[in-house]
Amino acid sequence: MAVTSAEIDSQLAAARPPLAKAALTLIRQQPLGAVSGLLVIVMILMAVFAQQIAPYDPIANHYEFMQLAPSAKFWLGTDQFGRDILSRIIWGARTALFIGFSCAFIGSFAGLVLGVTSAYFGGWFDLLFQRIMDVFLAFPLIIMGLAVVAIYGTGAQNVIIAITIPLIPRCARVVRSSALAIREIPYVDAARALGFGHMRIILRHMAPNCMAPFLIMLTTFLGQAILLEASLSYLGLGVQEPTPAWGLMLQGGAEEYAESAPWIAIFPGLAITLAVFAFNLFGDSLRDTLDPKLRSR
Repeated sequence: MAVTSAEIDSQLAAARPPLAKAALTLIRQQPLGAVSGLLVIVMILMAVFAQQIAPYDPIANHYEFMQLAPSAKFWLGTDQFGRDILSRIIWGARTALFIGFSCAFIGSFAGLVLGVTSAYFGGWFDLLFQRIMDVFLAFPLIIMGLAVVAIYGTGAQNVIIAITIPLIPRCARVVRSSALAIREIPYVDAARALGFGHMRIILRHMAPNCMAPFLIMLTTFLGQAILLEASLSYLGLGVQEPTPAWGLMLQGGAEEYAESAPWIAIFPGLAITLAVFAFNLFGDSLRDTLDPKLRSR
């Protein structure tokens, strides 16, 4: 009996995890994941409405208020140039999330397509592709990021490139493992029998069913990208002054003012810690919710 395209699409829809049900399960079974998701939402809102929320201009220097301790006027104190630390943290969330989301989404999407493509074709193509991925995986994230920045220079755009490149093979390797199993499902053979092209099968019939590992890697990469951006900025290789960025705030006050004005480094460090913790914990909770093997336990 012939299988139509509509029947294949219905099989795909049945195989995909219901997102609304997964969200309710996450809240009920993963309360820490729900709290981390709330933190993520707060950071996103803080970044989007930074102009309305921040009490002061984040790049305005007020030399008469240099290194003031936290008070009612400056809730988190001021830095060595008299800039309000709270305002710079709020605006720094926009920088961190913009770079983090850009790197995580581009890296995860590219890894999704490459991983599914590698699993779909198999054979010598898959073998060659995986060896190339092994070369990239041999370098730690920070080393690969430093190498790319050294070639292309500093700035937000180059930082996104530097962080995205090492994220791609990590997502591709994880997605490929799921795509190998999906390749053997009958609807893929049916799509081939109907004469569908390779790209249609990869993008429409295989990639959507790899959404669970894709979403997990996406949330995990967000935390890694934020941490890596802060590390590059701390080393002077990320975004440059006067752009508010958490890594730059640490660079300016982590060592020189550790004793005289510790709040200059403490609060940006806490912001980085909370952001990375929230995204990592949310990714772990999302994995536990979407993974059928873990749900059955």
